[in-house]
Amino acid sequence: MLRNPVVSGQFYPASKKQLTCEIEKYVSKKSSKEKTLGIVSPHAGYMYSGETAALTLAKAELPDNIIILGPNHTGAGARFSIMAHGVWNTPMGNININGELAEIILNKTNLVKEDEEAQIYEHSIEVQLPIIQYLKTGFRFVPIVVSYGDIKQYQEIGYAIASAIEDIEEEALIIASSDMTHYESSETAKRKDDMAIESILALDEVELFNRVHKHNISMCGYGPVCVMLASSKKLGAKRAELIKYTNSGETTGDFAQVVGYAGIIVK
Repeated sequence: MLRNPVVSGQFYPASKKQLTCEIEKYVSKKSSKEKTLGIVSPHAGYMYSGETAALTLAKAELPDNIIILGPNHTGAGARFSIMAHGVWNTPMGNININGELAEIILNKTNLVKEDEEAQIYEHSIEVQLPIIQYLKTGFRFVPIVVSYGDIKQYQEIGYAIASAIEDIEEEALIIASSDMTHYESSETAKRKDDMAIESILALDEVELFNRVHKHNISMCGYGPVCVMLASSKKLGAKRAELIKYTNSGETTGDFAQVVGYAGIIVK
């Protein structure tokens, strides 16, 4: 299957030339890089969160195998869905799905189902790809949509991903696509997001899950982040670093209702 972009020309430019120019405003291919196991990267329109996403992705040594976890904004398809075969297209070109790695993940847990419906119109995974393509050529990826679940389910999926990566005996990067607090004042958003970020920096997916629910933090991708943290720790992660935090008010000038964006690397 060829999965065509659904937010090209909306969240990011539709032409390769304009898209390249947009990304180049934020980051250089020559920036210093670190060995990285996991990433938290935002998925709003590039005018709002593109710089945060680009700066964060550019900090990582991008391997040939990348797994991108995104939340389900559409409500379509399976709760935990993987597209195991096919090609995704962006203005930067085509990217092949790593079918071998996807099949191994499917065999590691019964929670994740092979499903395309949840993927077709979901933007959270798509918006990561052009930036990665700008920074890295020749990679394959596995798209996984992570919807509502409990912490044990998120951990099971994370452990399955880690085990699959160990089986292929190759380096892989796990990207959790998430925005932070939605449509609250910048002050409230910062206070809530600080609590979530503190849990991520502590590599504590259980505390992140609990704080999101206790404090009503409208972080759309907390599930993908919980999965990424569980997986990264199984693979040996020891610490995390906040690369950038901002909110939509920095672009719009409206700080009464913002969306927060955090870029974090786990290493």
